[in-house]
Amino acid sequence: MAVTILSALLLPGAAFAHATQRAVLHTLPTTPYLVAAGAAVALSALIVTFAARVPAPRSVRLISRPVVPRDLGSWFSALLLGLLVCVGFFGNRDPFGNLLTLTVWIVLWVALTLAVAVFGNLWRGLDPWTGPVRAARRALGRRGGIGLSRLGHWSAVAGYMGFAWFEIVSLAPADPAVLARAVLLYWVTIFVLAVAEGEDWLEKGEFLTVYFGFVAKIAPLWAERDNGRLTFRLGWPGAQIVGMAPLTLSQAAFVTAVLASVSFDGLHETFWWLALIGINPLDVPGRSAVIGVNTLGLLATWAVMSGLIAAAIRAELALSGRVALSFGRAAGPTVLSFLPIATGYHVAHYLVALLSSGQYVLVALNDPFHRDWALLGLPEHWVGFGFLVREDSVRLIWQAHWAIILSAHLLAVLLAAHIARAAGLQTRRIAQLPVAALMVLYTVFGLWLLSTPAAG
Repeated sequence: MAVTILSALLLPGAAFAHATQRAVLHTLPTTPYLVAAGAAVALSALIVTFAARVPAPRSVRLISRPVVPRDLGSWFSALLLGLLVCVGFFGNRDPFGNLLTLTVWIVLWVALTLAVAVFGNLWRGLDPWTGPVRAARRALGRRGGIGLSRLGHWSAVAGYMGFAWFEIVSLAPADPAVLARAVLLYWVTIFVLAVAEGEDWLEKGEFLTVYFGFVAKIAPLWAERDNGRLTFRLGWPGAQIVGMAPLTLSQAAFVTAVLASVSFDGLHETFWWLALIGINPLDVPGRSAVIGVNTLGLLATWAVMSGLIAAAIRAELALSGRVALSFGRAAGPTVLSFLPIATGYHVAHYLVALLSSGQYVLVALNDPFHRDWALLGLPEHWVGFGFLVREDSVRLIWQAHWAIILSAHLLAVLLAAHIARAAGLQTRRIAQLPVAALMVLYTVFGLWLLSTPAAG
């Protein structure tokens, strides 16, 4: 039950996440793109493997200023969330006309993820718990915690997998009233736990905070806090990852959960998956008919991807002659290099949702209470999806998918090589190849997911 509640806050419903251009995409020559991307990643892996030196992503300092307390933004977000919950309960029951569903599924999950991947951890000043939790702990005279921090990031892992199940498998993730109840209950649950443990626990136990914290590590622009000052830096994407401490087991599990969930989100509607579970792709039943098999599929995808990464790391240790080195010590640094892959595929996967369903966000802001207002000056009927059926625009979308996936994997290859050498995990350069081969495989797999026939 708790996992289901956690899931409801974040996940986009199917109607939002899967606007599609595939009818036209299937007429385009996508196979050369898959081959070219796989070859480019493989070639880059060979270059960094046998290069005498792998340059580290660097950054430069821009400006520094005193840290602004987070409480004000947090209180604003909490109040806004309360208003959105009211809209969910009493507003339009159409998900495309309800500001709660549009905010959670399009603005938060899709648009904010993209913004964080570019501009750093914007969520840090927007989370709706820090301000209220601090105020409550001061009022109660509460100090110390109840031991939740000893769990590491495992509660965030459970929450993230719960939200993945809610999006992909559950029966009705798009109803505004259902979402409003779930959001309210989730906020209260996290609030109570954070008051008991302390607001710092949010960085480990609240999956939105953990998720955006990881995505922000890809950003070319970010802020660092030190001695009461905020320093803004600009650098190569992934420059922050090089300076991170090796991931703990629970952190590594979170990264693989992100990678696996978004992969299964793309996989479960493909003709291949439907044929595998005995479903006619041209006569797809409701979610209730596949809830069991898709639940198993989601968990199996997580297990397979975790197993493949673990196998690649063990092969890396064997080829490097460092078999005696503990697996945990090797896995912590190596999994860091998969952060760009997880983020890149997420952005590519939801790109069409942002371009299509994102238009309804503007519609809702134009007339939030359905009073025939035009606050943004937009006409009553202006939403259009013609770009999804035109060959030129679909080609551009596919090329954007290709560029995002390829860039993410090239960055991952570079980071993997640098992290492995910096951590002293490789005494033989050939040892880098198993992890690189896995990245090549996932490059092709990710692009195949975006181009193969699907029922969604």
